[in-house]
Amino acid sequence: MSVVLGIDGGGTRTRASIVCDGKRLAFAQNGSIKRLRVGAEVAEANLRAVLQDAMAQASSPVINAATVGVASATMAGVEEWITAVLRDFNITRSEVVGDEVIALDAAFRGGPGILQIAGTGSNCIGRAPDGSRECAGGYSSRLGDEGSGYWIGVNAVRRGLWAYDREQPTRVLEAVGRIWGTNSIDELVGLGDSTPGPDFAALSPAISQLAEEGDPVAVGIMAQAAKDLVDFVLLVRDKLRRKHHLTEELPVAWIGSVIGKARLVREPFIAGLRAAAPQMPVGETEVVGIEGAIWRAERLAEKSV
Repeated sequence: MSVVLGIDGGGTRTRASIVCDGKRLAFAQNGSIKRLRVGAEVAEANLRAVLQDAMAQASSPVINAATVGVASATMAGVEEWITAVLRDFNITRSEVVGDEVIALDAAFRGGPGILQIAGTGSNCIGRAPDGSRECAGGYSSRLGDEGSGYWIGVNAVRRGLWAYDREQPTRVLEAVGRIWGTNSIDELVGLGDSTPGPDFAALSPAISQLAEEGDPVAVGIMAQAAKDLVDFVLLVRDKLRRKHHLTEELPVAWIGSVIGKARLVREPFIAGLRAAAPQMPVGETEVVGIEGAIWRAERLAEKSV
């Protein structure tokens, strides 16, 4: 009997699941454990809270192995503090990998394929049949993350201000002001330009809704997000074909709230890929990242036997 723990620590929330021989014993969720987003103290508090919840549900079993997928896993000190917290819960066999790694394994179970991530941030990662990987994007909200929730939010404000100056119709700034609680353009700009600043990614659902209603600025934002995500996949596809001499098409999967919840991103994303590469299989439903963490933890447990 093998009891394993899988954790998916994204930019917005953290999910933990304990599984015994394929049967789920516990599932818990809490806030983000991404230090760059919430700070070290909050990240650790959230990690401990989600572990306490999961362990209580499962009646504190002995965990044979654990895999934690977290954004910014390669950041200095991240692996060490997560491993230390796990040891406080008597979990001694573990690994800490990027959240894109567990999502890739959720989609392809160690096999080849291309995964587009588009949630709070964005990243595209592809794995060749020999296990080597190629990537595109994922350079943080400030330097990249095109097509992400953050990108949608910040560029909606930028384009909304551009339209405001030209007296062009849009309700984007009205929606942003309502969400942020600002009463004037000056207040909105002041808050948007502050440090650390508001949560731009939280604006994404409102911009998506405005796009559904035909707001021209919002429609343009969502169309550009879809195009950028298509371009990332095609870039990784080209790298894999060129560098690894692949001739067969690899399957494409996706994960993240932007594609999953925004129809005006999801539909043109899938359609754009099929138009560019008709033979490339494209998934219709979202990958569940924590399933990849469980899969990896089960492999890790097998190695310890």
